[in-house]
Amino acid sequence: MNLRIATEIGKCLSNKIRFQILEWLKEPEKHFPPHETLKHFNDGVCVTYIQEKTGLSQSTISTYLTNMEKCGLLISTRHGKWSYLKRNEATIKAFTEYLT
Repeated sequence: MNLRIATEIGKCLSNKIRFQILEWLKEPEKHFPPHETLKHFNDGVCVTYIQEKTGLSQSTISTYLTNMEKCGLLISTRHGKWSYLKRNEATIKAFTEYLT
């Protein structure tokens, strides 16, 4: 972790909704239904469910999630036409350690 990356993560987390998404993804089974095809959270949560829970437009949530993925907070996996996101625990740990 370096200052540039830590600053980008800090900017990303300065938005309440993006911070909330990260909280929800910490325990996805409490906040989202499993996708009807996968029936588990191993690859994360379907982007559609995240968008629905936030109540934001598809374009806004897409921008938010893309920014979170670019700074390393999220890991994306595709299954067919569906995208799934989960927390990147290694980056989150490195960020918190950098701050302490």
